[in-house]
Order: sequence, then C-alpha cells, then structure tokens
Amino acid sequence: MADEIRAEMVANVWKVVAAPGADVTEGDTLVILESMKMEIPVLAETDGVLAQLAVNEGDVVQEGDLIAVIE
Repeated sequence: MADEIRAEMVANVWKVVAAPGADVTEGDTLVILESMKMEIPVLAETDGVLAQLAVNEGDVVQEGDLIAVIE
C-alpha cells in the first residue's frame, strides 16, 4: 500500500535529497523545507521505494500538499 507524505505547513522546498526510484528507509530525509529561516526535513515514514516525488526545489507547498509517495 502506498504511503503519501504531505506538507504539514506552508513552506518553500529548499532542497530535494532523494530521487524517484530510490530505496528509502524509515527516517531517511527526502526533502528539506524552509519556513521562517528554519530548515525542516521531511522524512520517510516507512521503508519502501520512492515511487513519486511531487515537488521540485524552489516550489512553495501549502499545508496538505503532496510531497512524496512511498510504495
């Protein structure tokens, strides 16, 4: 079953760390968001393969926006 990772706040996508197709382990950093001069890592919530990365560096995400899908 796919695990969707969504933004918890409004933020800028500062850095994309993982690439689609990569094997990820729970706790791996996928993306780093920036909000109010703070860096917020977005972590894999489960082990699996990064099936989809829905953001690019420089994007602005709103609360609830899809960031990644792990299968």
